[in-house]
Amino acid sequence: MGQHAALSSREFLPTPHRAVSTPEKHLAATHPRMAQLISRSTRYKAPANKSCRPFDALAESIAYQQLSGKAAATIWRRVRALFPATKFLDPKLVLETPDESFRAAGLSRSKVAALKDLAAKTIDGTVPTSSQLSRMSNEEIIECLIQVRGIGRWTVEMLLLFDLGRLDVWPVTDYGVQKGFAKTFGRRKLPTPKQLHKIGEKWRPYRSVAAWYFWRALDVPNNAKQI
Repeated sequence: MGQHAALSSREFLPTPHRAVSTPEKHLAATHPRMAQLISRSTRYKAPANKSCRPFDALAESIAYQQLSGKAAATIWRRVRALFPATKFLDPKLVLETPDESFRAAGLSRSKVAALKDLAAKTIDGTVPTSSQLSRMSNEEIIECLIQVRGIGRWTVEMLLLFDLGRLDVWPVTDYGVQKGFAKTFGRRKLPTPKQLHKIGEKWRPYRSVAAWYFWRALDVPNNAKQI
């Protein structure tokens, strides 16, 4: 789900006159620099996608791994074109499709293997359904989905944050979050995941929102005035 953190800067033009919601109030109260960042950034918007199917969302995330958004989008369109008659991916059809077809669409061998493992684990019930996910905690979902080949904690965190709309996801290994934090608070060095995990306690239960604003911090010019 790297495409989420690399959204176009046009989409994130400041909107300082919008009403500040409860999550923003909570975060802004923790530090003046956090308040300043929020005031000049586009408001948090990652509502839950009620039509989200874990298999489709994770399959797309596999295609996007380690690629630029444009290149990944092209490959993903080719993969979806292999199944023109279906609105959603069918894990059974994915398993039945020759590896060579996915390779011709642009997926690497490792991504084809990951996609088919995801399909197999969806069929056998390892990957929860949408309704099952709604009853699970963030950590339960993470522990469940990292059993799939090629799916790590960060990928599941992006699913939780952007597809499921969970408000308290804290991706401490995300480079954009680390860099945005350092820029916001004038740190020369990026925080380690361990340090960021501890620091993030003050932003519960809205750590997803904090992550969003640290990504947005990277859209603000470096010469912007700091408090």
